[in-house]
Amino acid sequence: MNTIIPTSFCHCPISKLGTTFSTPRYTQFRTKTIKIHANSNEVDTQTVEERTEEESQNNGASNISTPSSTVPALDKDLKKVVQKTAATFAPRASTATKNPAVPGTVLYTVFEVQGYLSMLLGGALSFNFLFPSNEPDIWRLMGMWSIWMFTIPSLRARDCSKNEKEALNYLFLIIPLLNIIIPFFWKSFAVVWSADTVAFFGMYAWKLGWLQKED
Repeated sequence: MNTIIPTSFCHCPISKLGTTFSTPRYTQFRTKTIKIHANSNEVDTQTVEERTEEESQNNGASNISTPSSTVPALDKDLKKVVQKTAATFAPRASTATKNPAVPGTVLYTVFEVQGYLSMLLGGALSFNFLFPSNEPDIWRLMGMWSIWMFTIPSLRARDCSKNEKEALNYLFLIIPLLNIIIPFFWKSFAVVWSADTVAFFGMYAWKLGWLQKED
């Protein structure tokens, strides 16, 4: 009897049944959980990709819109600087009363004729038609600077429009630069006066819209 009992317990079929039933259930449960986690990860990756695409589109739209918004800001700042500089150094009325040289008055016409007449006289002096001389003299020098010294102050003295005032403010700063830089390359009073005239009418055409087509 002592020899039979240990052998019967060793060969008991219960342990075999336990192993056969436990392993399939465990493997099935693991495969199901792996599938569930895989599906959830796919959903998460899809949502993340959609968010990144939307963010990239928004960033692209913002990058496209920023250059167009910076251009008006720079133009506005440049206008402020030019207006402040011209108001500081350009001749202006000594009193704070309203400008009497309004359109339609005699004073308005006098300033306008004076401005353009001084431009023509300056050209005649620069080209050596008036007071001719073979050497550079004060008359030719005054002709070269006539637009800056007489034409622009006369036209600014009128009660002109906002765009014309901006054009004259720009010219008050540009013409001295031309008169200083051009003689380094071409020593000619006539060339300097011609460049000032081109700059004058070019600025007027830009600010007053002379070259814009009407609809």
